[in-house]
Amino acid sequence: MSDLKKMYRTILGDSFPMEMKISFGDQELIYRKRTWKIANDKGEIEERGVRYGENPDQEAALYELVNGNLVLGDCQFIQPGNGLVSAITEEDMIQAGKHPGKINLTDVDNSLNILKFLMKSPACVIVKHNNPCGVAQADSLEDAFTRALRADRVAAFGGCVALNRPVDKATAQAISQQYVEVVAAPEYEEGSVDILAKRKNLRIIRIRRIQDLERYWDYRFVDFKSLIDGGIIVQQSPVNRIRTKADLTLAESEYQGQTYRIKRQPTEQEYEDIIFGWAVEQGITSNSVIYVKNGVTVGIGTGEQDRVGVAEIAVYKAYTKYADLLCWDRHRISYKELELAVEKGERDASQKEEIDEQVRRDLGNLPGSTMVSDAFFPFRDGVDVGIRQGITAVVQPGGSLRDYEVIEACNEADPPVTMVFTGQRAFKH
Repeated sequence: MSDLKKMYRTILGDSFPMEMKISFGDQELIYRKRTWKIANDKGEIEERGVRYGENPDQEAALYELVNGNLVLGDCQFIQPGNGLVSAITEEDMIQAGKHPGKINLTDVDNSLNILKFLMKSPACVIVKHNNPCGVAQADSLEDAFTRALRADRVAAFGGCVALNRPVDKATAQAISQQYVEVVAAPEYEEGSVDILAKRKNLRIIRIRRIQDLERYWDYRFVDFKSLIDGGIIVQQSPVNRIRTKADLTLAESEYQGQTYRIKRQPTEQEYEDIIFGWAVEQGITSNSVIYVKNGVTVGIGTGEQDRVGVAEIAVYKAYTKYADLLCWDRHRISYKELELAVEKGERDASQKEEIDEQVRRDLGNLPGSTMVSDAFFPFRDGVDVGIRQGITAVVQPGGSLRDYEVIEACNEADPPVTMVFTGQRAFKH
């Protein structure tokens, strides 16, 4: 065990070159490895690259595009000098903490991948292991963080918090009450860093272009996937084409000469949640189904093999996170701690029973939520999962041979559930 702890404390050097070149035909891209001059435990300045990769025994490097601009088909990729995570300098690393490793950097990157669609109001994305565990919009940054945190207090522990507005003292105070590994924001107002820096291992990062994130909406990048045989799959990154309700279509399908149409059009609030939920969906590992309500995530199901299964997992997570939140609000302990205390006879069983009853009564806070699916429902059983929990709206790509079944399921609900199609899939692997 001591060797394992030592491994986590050890900073690997890396064997990667300072420059990397990639040629696509007659086009050449030039990348420079990002390093930082950081003080070690003795106060000595050392030049360091990425702390380590996904695990402490894996070397890693971060490269920034410094020259060249790849044009493939009709798509022109992001120009050099517009970097976000890869452009972080020593000045931007306001407090290095243990200084970032690969997972910290990719968590920040995926949080920006969601934030870029949520720039019109204060928003917070909390990411853990490259998936969001809580996302929220609000009228203030502090409220956005608090709502995102309360969506899943458990998973947020040790996560990455990304914000799309300068951090004020109230938000810094709220964050400082939690254990998180990274805070990323466009700027930090006077006094906020002093509050955050009380946690000495916290990585406090300024990403200057967060305020301009919305203009990255339609930019693509080259996505590389290395195979175990040394081969590489290369693809263009996706673009979310849903900006307003005008980009959505009410669900409709033809089957055996009959047209099936959704009965009810979404309300304005439902449209807002549909657009919000589809934005969050862009940053979630597939297969995924999520539930959102009033601008905050309620249940997030990720990375499953079947769609009905992931819809059920998202429900389960909504119930368990809601139980934990009720327990925290009432007793200032987690639901798991309450369960253990009841088993040991240290707390009255009625405390747990009251929470369990409210969770059942409130259906995990799911009624009134919007169900979001990154791909079509091959059968109606997936959407039936959400309907049983009281959802009022569904957003999905459409395009299944059985769309008519899913439309019928929504129309048969009491009251009827509305559904819109995006016309695009949002798989992310």
